[in-house]
Amino acid sequence: MTQQWEPVIGLEIHAELNTKSKLFSVAPNRFGDEPNTNITEVCTGQPGALPVLNKEAVRKAVQFGCAINANVAKFSKFDRKSYFYPDSPRNFQITQYEQPIVLGGTIIAEVEGVEKSFAVNRVHLEDDAGMLKHFTNFAGVDYNRAGVPLIEIVSEPCLHNAKEAVAYAMAVRAILQYLDASDCNMEEGSLRFDANISIRPKGETGLRNKIEIKNMNSFSNLQLAIEAEIKRQAQEYTQKSHLPPNEVIKQATFRWDPESKQPVLMRTKEYAEDYRYFPEPDLVPIVLTDAYINQIRATLPELPLQRLRRYISQLSLAPDAAFFLTSDKLLADYFEEGLKTCSNARNLCNWIIVEFAGRLKDTGKTILTCGITPHQIAKLVNLIDKGTITGRIAKSIADDMLADPTLDCEQIIAGNPDYQPVHDSAEIAQLVDQVLASNPQSIADFKAGRDRAFAFLVGQVMKLSRGKASPAVVNDLLKERLKAKGKDEG
Repeated sequence: MTQQWEPVIGLEIHAELNTKSKLFSVAPNRFGDEPNTNITEVCTGQPGALPVLNKEAVRKAVQFGCAINANVAKFSKFDRKSYFYPDSPRNFQITQYEQPIVLGGTIIAEVEGVEKSFAVNRVHLEDDAGMLKHFTNFAGVDYNRAGVPLIEIVSEPCLHNAKEAVAYAMAVRAILQYLDASDCNMEEGSLRFDANISIRPKGETGLRNKIEIKNMNSFSNLQLAIEAEIKRQAQEYTQKSHLPPNEVIKQATFRWDPESKQPVLMRTKEYAEDYRYFPEPDLVPIVLTDAYINQIRATLPELPLQRLRRYISQLSLAPDAAFFLTSDKLLADYFEEGLKTCSNARNLCNWIIVEFAGRLKDTGKTILTCGITPHQIAKLVNLIDKGTITGRIAKSIADDMLADPTLDCEQIIAGNPDYQPVHDSAEIAQLVDQVLASNPQSIADFKAGRDRAFAFLVGQVMKLSRGKASPAVVNDLLKERLKAKGKDEG
């Protein structure tokens, strides 16, 4: 399939902005409150209620435009998009259709270790709809979300597989987090993805009919949905090769069903004329100055790509580790906090994203929610680096830290005799002599220049000491004994 067909994918990412109030009213922009409490006459579309634009939402949209090196329009305006759903009390959405606030831009993302650039078509401001809530015998509408400010980030159809789409979406989320423009909480619906998917024979340049899959709220669902739809379209074209392509795949809107792992038809695709766009008569255009845009551009925080490159060039982190950290601002900030008391960035990174993350994998918690502070992990790494404890002991201490996050790692060590490393040379020397006596072949291999033999001998001593022997003392004693054996034989 991959040899015959080329997928063409465009993403529409809806990001709720974390302003204090809604886009066109003073109602609180807050998730989780009792239904229909964060509303005003504007939110519920009462006759005569007039919208008033939220300046902070405009600033956050401009910030995002500057962050992706886009053209921020000095003149943009709002339009009405008509549709009739219960969660839209006005029967229209206020959006930007003809003249959006941001045009163009580039998202740089890492795809399987390779840095790629993806083109953005536009970014526009709009307000969100309410939420339908389904119960056993009835459905209700919660208008708390109605009027929440959104930016919709529309890519060009420049993505060609599901992994590229996920990497692009992750990069967008990271930028929003670093700007503090959105909390990007996908479980609460703050970040939602619509994917437009079509496929064409390799070598064909035109675009075929596309299928839109709406409102996905996880990267895993996004990837699964794209892969399933690509496969479905390929099967349809293959089985109906005698028909014109536009009769095989007709434009339609689907939703993703996580249980069946299949796209489910919602409705045939609307076109722009179906929405009857026209200029919003109750709002004046947004007029920005060069000074305003330049001031926002000059005060942008460190962005994920800049932090990624700093981690690689200055901290010598592996590119994949640096990407993993910087893709989530909260995780990167956790790492930065640990760096204040630990200079070994590579080891600190490994303990955060490998050792502790692995232990937390099946618990439903993350390093950010388990209660262990970055200072505690930094202290653990420092103890290893100083030789106070061995790596093997540190792994056991990590288990104890997770069992009771209130315990300091030094308290854990003091309270457990098994965590007291052996530094006594005489005691370790006995273990070294015992290992050398049991492994004459490894001694011969070492003399023959095989470096692995020395590592094997170190491992055997550490095993015999149950991981308690100081690695530095073990190394020194082994070298000393092996050197002496070489002289004796000479």
